[in-house]
Amino acid sequence: MIGSAGHDGRLGGGDEAFLARRVIVLGLGMALVFSVFAMRLFQLQVIEGADLRYRSERNSVRLVRLEAPRGEIVDREGRAIVASRTAFDIAVIPNELRDRERTLRAVSSLVAQQEPELEKLVAARRGRERFQPIVLDDDVSEAQRARVETHRFAMPGVIVEEHPRRHYLEGARAAHVLGQIGEIGADQLRDEAFSDYRAGDVVGQAGLEARLDRHLRGRPGGRNVVVDVQGREVERLDEVLPEKGGRVVLTLDLDLQRAAEEAFRSDDPAKPDRMGAVVAVDVRSGDVLAIASAPSYDPNDFAGGVDSATWKRLTTDRWRPLQNRAVSGQYAPGSTYKAIVAAAALQNGTIAPGRTEYCTGAYRLGRRTYRCWKRGGHGEVDLERALEQSCDVFFYAVGVELGIDRLAEVARSFGLGRRTGIAIAGESAGIVPDQKWKLEARGQEWIGGETVSAAIGQGYNLLTPLQLALAYAAIANGGDLYAPRLIDRLETWDGRLVEEPEHPAPQRVAVSPEHLARVRAGLTRVVEAPRGTGARARVPGMKVAGKTGTTQVVSLAVVEQYENDEDVPIEYRDHAWFAAFAPADAPEIAVAVLAEHGGSGGGVAAPIAQKVLAAYYAKRFAPAATPDAPVPAPAPAATAARAAGTAPAADDVRAARADAPRPRAG
Repeated sequence: MIGSAGHDGRLGGGDEAFLARRVIVLGLGMALVFSVFAMRLFQLQVIEGADLRYRSERNSVRLVRLEAPRGEIVDREGRAIVASRTAFDIAVIPNELRDRERTLRAVSSLVAQQEPELEKLVAARRGRERFQPIVLDDDVSEAQRARVETHRFAMPGVIVEEHPRRHYLEGARAAHVLGQIGEIGADQLRDEAFSDYRAGDVVGQAGLEARLDRHLRGRPGGRNVVVDVQGREVERLDEVLPEKGGRVVLTLDLDLQRAAEEAFRSDDPAKPDRMGAVVAVDVRSGDVLAIASAPSYDPNDFAGGVDSATWKRLTTDRWRPLQNRAVSGQYAPGSTYKAIVAAAALQNGTIAPGRTEYCTGAYRLGRRTYRCWKRGGHGEVDLERALEQSCDVFFYAVGVELGIDRLAEVARSFGLGRRTGIAIAGESAGIVPDQKWKLEARGQEWIGGETVSAAIGQGYNLLTPLQLALAYAAIANGGDLYAPRLIDRLETWDGRLVEEPEHPAPQRVAVSPEHLARVRAGLTRVVEAPRGTGARARVPGMKVAGKTGTTQVVSLAVVEQYENDEDVPIEYRDHAWFAAFAPADAPEIAVAVLAEHGGSGGGVAAPIAQKVLAAYYAKRFAPAATPDAPVPAPAPAATAARAAGTAPAADDVRAARADAPRPRAG
């Protein structure tokens, strides 16, 4: 017989035991295997379930947020000043890194970051943050982007993000008007006005970027993409395209804006650029054609988040580049105020037809003597000649007779002493003093000597360059005071009208057109007459009217301790003013220039205004001409007058007594 089975085919006792052992071993093995599977399944589904589920989704379908490009800001002719361009960031998703040390070492060789810094950024991410991209280098060059894209297959977790970036095409030009953008802050997120914003959103933080943020911001979109385990996009499932932000059309003329800002640049590399402000307005509408403040800053530095070094430099600079001097700077107007005094005196009958004053170079009030800027005096002067040569004595006498209250009433009708309402935050109101103001502000009675100072634009008088430009525009157009108009209209990104901001009707100043015509005649002589203090504002082919002004910032005693004017520290030097309009016989444009610590109004501020007026003339009346017309040399008669000592000279401003208001030739 073969085997151990019986004749009935059944196994023997030994075989049954062997099979039983095998079944037990097999059962234990299967139980062990299923136990391992069960434990692993518990780990994957319970312990690591949420994490793996999120990773699975991320490794298959990823939602990519598509930022909306902010809308353009253009000038009155449609030329872009601010736009958006495509930028690329190199980022890493911590949870998708396979070999973190190796990947970060490779990335550090491709971007402008050290490996330890990258390690700190990645290691700091916990929880859900591990699935969010960390930007390692923003706005990379095409060469950097190409290097990263080429090696991405070897760097799982590294991504290249595409997004729109704000681009200020003119750099620092008009920066104080345009403002800048930045990531929304925690305080803003708590504000109800930002209830539809989220952390990480970019918003306007200053200037028109902030004022018009909702119109400019657009609407973001999104895209679902399929990615492989290395994070590479393999398929796009669907997407909602972002909606571009709206367009803003300004009243600014880019050519005049460029001329205004370039005029502050020094021709001598050894000397710093000048500081101050320029405002140019259309006298027929109040449209702001140019508005500049120097020094300025480049808002492109804020487009991707300003770094600490740049922020420190801007906020610690003693010349305050972030301040908009055109609307927030408050300065004594100096002799530019004489046009307002003349208008008030004419309206109130203080200057009768044919009135003259004899200027000996000094004016006596009580026990004090107030000097004219010209030591020897101007002799017999009427209103027109007093404006032409900026005779202080004439305006001392007229101002005292007029009285501070009547002067203040007329000055306020020209918009001085109150905000203009321009669409820029941070505007200052200035000060037009009178008896009531001093009693309330200082708790003191007004004294006569303060009227003497006010009559030549010094003392408590403070105004902004914007206010002065609008006041001279009212003189130029016969008495209409316009509110400044900076925003012409709002459009959709493709040019459809959204809104045209209302522009209020002009207010009438408290001076008749006949009296303003006489003031205009005197202001024309300031520039066009041989002995006028504003000769350097002349524009060949166009008659210009204007007024110079120079105001001190420290006492005369401080300045006179220096032997030469060049030795006086910049912060002690006088402010230089020039306000003008042109063409004088049919005005269209008014310009106000403040050269902070510039010195002479006629020597420094007038040439700056000339460049703006020349640019306007080149566009408006002589299209074939260049806007960079040279500053004309003084006429021979004016040169002879200076040589004879009858026209303003640099040393003439030292004529005043130290204890009296310091007059300026302008």
